[in-house]
Amino acid sequence: MSKKTNAAILIIGNEILSGRTKDLNTSTLSLWLNSIGVIVKEARTIPDIEEKIVDAVNSLRKIYDYVFTSGGIGPTHDDITAQSIAKAFSIEYEIHKEGYKILEKYYKPGEFNEGRQKMIWMPKNAKLILNPTSGAPGFSVKNVFCLPGVPSILKSMLGGLKNDIVGGDPILSHTISLRTVESEIAKSLTEVQNNNKDVEIGSYPFFQAGKLGVSIVIRSEDQKKINICETQILEFVKEKKIDLVNKN
Repeated sequence: MSKKTNAAILIIGNEILSGRTKDLNTSTLSLWLNSIGVIVKEARTIPDIEEKIVDAVNSLRKIYDYVFTSGGIGPTHDDITAQSIAKAFSIEYEIHKEGYKILEKYYKPGEFNEGRQKMIWMPKNAKLILNPTSGAPGFSVKNVFCLPGVPSILKSMLGGLKNDIVGGDPILSHTISLRTVESEIAKSLTEVQNNNKDVEIGSYPFFQAGKLGVSIVIRSEDQKKINICETQILEFVKEKKIDLVNKN
């Protein structure tokens, strides 16, 4: 079996760890990467501390094909991702000339102040990731891609990365939602998984309209394999007389 292209996601920000801000970027990045055939193998959330950023980046970039960071590339004092990436790669941290020109044109005369200029301090020779929403670019160094923390801005920048990411076949997903509890289907679901080892099958409890349920998610690059698993699952669902909520 050929090696699957994989990635890790590194969410950077004290505001995520404190609970003040919800992490939406892990989901956004994972869905996008799956759609271009890149499997997300790990996601971490760490604070705005240089040592932790450096250690995490150096660890992840050696294990995975790609690393995507989110957060810490803005204009404030606690935005230290860029300088931390420079330190992780042991390269100089300096004004990116192309990035400077982009923001100089983006802002009105007199608005491109010292704070905003901080956003174009990057590792030397970093490749820019263009930002169609708010101007300030992200950047990449080798297999590490650094994006902003604001979800809408991050999402708008992903389209510009397609030519830089080599993935595989899109990872397809199919969900079967049942009115049951995990213990009732655990043995049968294990048998289906054992019979289809190259398909990822997960079960996730939910609570809706005052009733418990379980969503079974089947993931594979091959729709035929998903269909086989679905057939096997629906067979034991019928035998156990479990109510089917929906399929999608």
